[in-house]
Amino acid sequence: MPSLPPPGDPAPADGALPGTALAEVPHRPLVAYVHVPFCRTRCGYCDFNTYTPSELAGMSTGDYRSAVVAEMDLAAKVLGDDRPALTTVFLGGGTPTMLPAEHLVGLLGELRERFGLAADAEVTTEANPETVDPAYLATLREGGFTRISLGMQSVVPHVLATLERAHTPGRGLEVARWATEAGFDHVSLDLIFGAPGESEADWRRSLDAVTEAPVDHVSAYSLIVEEGTRLALRVRRGEVPMPDDDELAAKYLLAEEVLTSAGFSNYETSNWAREGGRCRHNLAYWRGANWWGFGPGAHSHIGGVRFWNRRHPRSYAAECLAGRSPAQAREVLTPEDRRIERVMLELRLADGLPLMVLSGSERERVGDIVAEGLAEIRSERLVLTLRGRLLADGVVLRLLD
Repeated sequence: MPSLPPPGDPAPADGALPGTALAEVPHRPLVAYVHVPFCRTRCGYCDFNTYTPSELAGMSTGDYRSAVVAEMDLAAKVLGDDRPALTTVFLGGGTPTMLPAEHLVGLLGELRERFGLAADAEVTTEANPETVDPAYLATLREGGFTRISLGMQSVVPHVLATLERAHTPGRGLEVARWATEAGFDHVSLDLIFGAPGESEADWRRSLDAVTEAPVDHVSAYSLIVEEGTRLALRVRRGEVPMPDDDELAAKYLLAEEVLTSAGFSNYETSNWAREGGRCRHNLAYWRGANWWGFGPGAHSHIGGVRFWNRRHPRSYAAECLAGRSPAQAREVLTPEDRRIERVMLELRLADGLPLMVLSGSERERVGDIVAEGLAEIRSERLVLTLRGRLLADGVVLRLLD
């Protein structure tokens, strides 16, 4: 079952934003996220806002596309004529590649028509390896997509079975080769570590496989058992064990060792890239850019106002097609809220956090954190060490007032 958003405050039906938020629009990068909520099946660990065909009876992909385009029209009106061109676009899900390639290219075209794309715009789609072939990838590339992120998770059959992933172990590597041959500028592979029954040798097999693939980006996430998922139910029943924190730490360190040795460098706690391969879209989130999230359940942030859409595709579409904002609720952040979020996000980056962002009392705590080997000061920035990355959430809690 998908996790629930915070309650928030009522969002206006016309999508209007405060003048203070709109005043920031011309002066910050603007990026777009498009949520495609369709999946063939729901993986046992997943709590994302996704829906299988049986859960969407009576709603077509055409209805979805019409609703998203209507939201694009609303966003263009709300943001005004002074908005900058989009620097990045990211289609995520769900499984965007459940839609025909022409539909994804069409959605990109609708964004381009309304917002414009920067000359060097990064355009990404997530993909399930089983849903694409060389012809599909060629259509995406010809249509303007520059980057693809493949959800491989593991190359070990029993680990994929535990995660309830529907693709064969080598499929992600094969698709990475096809994407390179199709001319994608950037190819990323996503991995998950810590699945019940995954040994250190299993994890090393997956790491070794991605380092030999033609990719310039790897994301490696520790498995989180989310309430409401089938995996959480299995853990509660005692069918599989809860991931062990020490084991997860050891696997993270192994990822750092293997990926760094292969020419990748960590630029955010869970992400590694070769030279030039950093995901600019995700960096925009972490660095506080403005973004509009289109689609059911998508979140947005414009000038310190955070808002999120109705989650079910039918409810979302009904609002959009009636000419109303699909936003379910919103939250207007105070300057202090935004400062705290900046600390939480930028400290995860390899570039670190400028010390000037910290309050006086917070700067007084920096010395102890540095003395314990959790962080270093480089060019007036606080940068987590490898040990600090393992304990990043705890470091933030200790640091903040």
